[in-house]
Amino acid sequence: MSEQAVPPDAAEAQREEEELLLALRAGNDAAYERLVRLYTPRLLSVARRFLRSEEDARDAVQDAFLSAFRSLGGFSGDARISTWLHRIVVNASLMKLRTRRRKPETSIEDLLPSFLEDGHMERQATPWRGAAEDRLDSGRTREIVRAAIDGLPEGYRTVLLLRDIEEYDTQQTADALDLTPAAVKTRLHRARQALRTLLERDLSREPAS
Repeated sequence: MSEQAVPPDAAEAQREEEELLLALRAGNDAAYERLVRLYTPRLLSVARRFLRSEEDARDAVQDAFLSAFRSLGGFSGDARISTWLHRIVVNASLMKLRTRRRKPETSIEDLLPSFLEDGHMERQATPWRGAAEDRLDSGRTREIVRAAIDGLPEGYRTVLLLRDIEEYDTQQTADALDLTPAAVKTRLHRARQALRTLLERDLSREPAS
């Protein structure tokens, strides 16, 4: 059975990345400029998910590029350059979160479901998919979801971003945040519950189109 052919666009992109990597390792200044120009927009998008300040996000991207340039010799090329840079900017964003002055977090309790004495939920969750969501275009829905995630307390928001957006596993998330796996699971569960509450509230307020 013949090997599956690589799509022409993917093969071209791979070839261009290999050429860029060779030029970077050779110390080509134009290659460094091209790397920054190509990947800054997508790295900024990643950093902005973690950091509420635009200045902090740009600083994290700058730190990520500096870190990438310093560790270029250790990059094997097994992963795509974009994947490699993505991991570095996530780490740079987490470092920025650790080093900046922490503000007291708001309580998440009001966003969690409450239970009656018989163990049943006091208020049954109402489905928002197919109801309020159907009235919105996908772009507006994404805006609401992003705003709802941003409304979570930082400790919960970061766990949710790493697990559900960046697709880190539990142990990777625990290592990144210096938490136990059990703490990650607890925070993630509570973050998802709180996010659902926020989405139900925000989507229900949206007028029909």
